[in-house]
Amino acid sequence: MSADGSSIPENIQRVRESMSRAAELVGRRAEEITLVAVSKTFPAEAIRDAFAAGVRHFGENWVQEWESKQPLVADLAATWHLIGHLQSNKARRAANLFHRVDSVESAPLAQKLDAAAAAEGKRLQILIEVHLGDETTKSGVAEAELPGLAEGVAALAHLELRGLMTIPPFFENVNRVRPYFHKLRELRDGLNSRLGCAFPVLSMGMSHDFEIAIEEGATEIRVGSALFGARQVKV
Repeated sequence: MSADGSSIPENIQRVRESMSRAAELVGRRAEEITLVAVSKTFPAEAIRDAFAAGVRHFGENWVQEWESKQPLVADLAATWHLIGHLQSNKARRAANLFHRVDSVESAPLAQKLDAAAAAEGKRLQILIEVHLGDETTKSGVAEAELPGLAEGVAALAHLELRGLMTIPPFFENVNRVRPYFHKLRELRDGLNSRLGCAFPVLSMGMSHDFEIAIEEGATEIRVGSALFGARQVKV
């Protein structure tokens, strides 16, 4: 059961139905869109319930929390994403624990992750987080600095740049978030042309606005409370 007493499998079904409707509106297939279950603060049992219901991608925000939960779900054939702000002094632990880091925002952090991935003998997938709002509490690289950061990351041998991520401002009227999602897609397409690469991932949209994100081209959505219920307090 989710934190508010509803069934996690039922919640997942509702979200997938909403994904399908949003995709159909713009001539897309729901199968093109990855559901990343944001499992931060929720116990390993909730992850297992979501996995049993077909979810294969999970997002965590904090290295320390994931270190305590990971042994409890290590048998699951899932992809583990770090989606929260990463301090550079935890880059080595993150490279060891996660399959992908979705919140790279600076060249120094990218370089530390590259060195950490080299030490792990792996090529670590990453997304660059772009800051598209004026909120000082949000992380991410500024739009103007994105091309330079992407060029630098693309040159690092042990990182694989897969695309972009953003967390736009929260609006009660979800249509007000549409320009932010549209802008991220434009920025990704610009990088594709500038670097002569195909960066397939646009990670955007959360529980309250993922339908709009899908209409604007999201290839991944990050959904927590709509799957697991009200967020549990991190202790």
